[in-house]
Amino acid sequence: MKKLKIISIIIGSLLAIVLVFAGIFVYRTQDSLNSLNTNKNSVSQKINQGKPFSILLLGADTGTDGRVDRGNSDTMMLLTLNPQKQTTVAYSIPRDALAEMVGDKTKNVQKVNAAYNIGLSKMAKSTVGSLLGVPVNYHVAINMQALEKTVDFVGGVTVKSPMNVSFDGVTVPKGTHHLNGKEALTYARMRYQDPRGDYGRQVRQQQVLRAVVKKLEQPQYAVKIPDLIKKLGNDVNTDLTTSEIDQLVLKYHSSAKAMDFNQIQGKTAWINQSSYQILPTSTMQSASDKLRDNLGLPAQTLDNTETRLNAKNKAFFKDPDDINYDTFGLDTMHYTNNTY
Repeated sequence: MKKLKIISIIIGSLLAIVLVFAGIFVYRTQDSLNSLNTNKNSVSQKINQGKPFSILLLGADTGTDGRVDRGNSDTMMLLTLNPQKQTTVAYSIPRDALAEMVGDKTKNVQKVNAAYNIGLSKMAKSTVGSLLGVPVNYHVAINMQALEKTVDFVGGVTVKSPMNVSFDGVTVPKGTHHLNGKEALTYARMRYQDPRGDYGRQVRQQQVLRAVVKKLEQPQYAVKIPDLIKKLGNDVNTDLTTSEIDQLVLKYHSSAKAMDFNQIQGKTAWINQSSYQILPTSTMQSASDKLRDNLGLPAQTLDNTETRLNAKNKAFFKDPDDINYDTFGLDTMHYTNNTY
């Protein structure tokens, strides 16, 4: 069962965990894999060739609170896996990061998580790829309802909450608690009460998912993974093919030997009466360098809309109390409390 620890490579995404297990059991669960919304034709040959590849993991808010629309990708993580170096490098991207919506009809900047809502995974991949200067080969998207289903599938998870977490009519008190699916979803989704905001939520999401991983490693749950895959079929969308999922474990299990997980953090700015995270150029460049290196690509100086705007807002970064950031007319979206 030690080999199953490969799933920790993609701890930031529930779906990716399921996909890796799916690869392990593919020889007897092809019908389960067929229940997922996979791509028929490969969008990249990286996995087929056993080369380093990148994958964007998206957790959308569709499926919760009775929502049936597309939803924004409130969880975003870009991973690079290198089987030759036996390394994985991953970066969580703040949902409120200012980013150009690459591929939109008119050039504009919004919160990065809006890219999935506007142009689905294609725009999300293009937007994140431009933001960090990294080619994005694949994507995996789930709706948040999948987390609730998976936690219930493993009989709940135990977490240690650093604070009282209340959201959507559910409260998880400070301390150690065993959570069912709905409670775990509440714990992973709450953002506004956390003094660390989205960054604190990212930590809690990883905490829940680590607990899920620990459960899924147990034989009594591992053997039932095909049933879980079927349950999540409508909650999953990926441009990986079933053949590529099959090859993940065979070709990339060594990437779990050295794992480097990171958060990209920015500075708060108020734009159109809404809070954004502005990523410093040096922070984006550092992430780009590490991600590209793990892909076997040379470093490349970032030159995109975000870095050019940063160059025009030098005073913003010099003054820690400055919350004014000029987008020079590119900020066309006015977010409200009802904007997802």
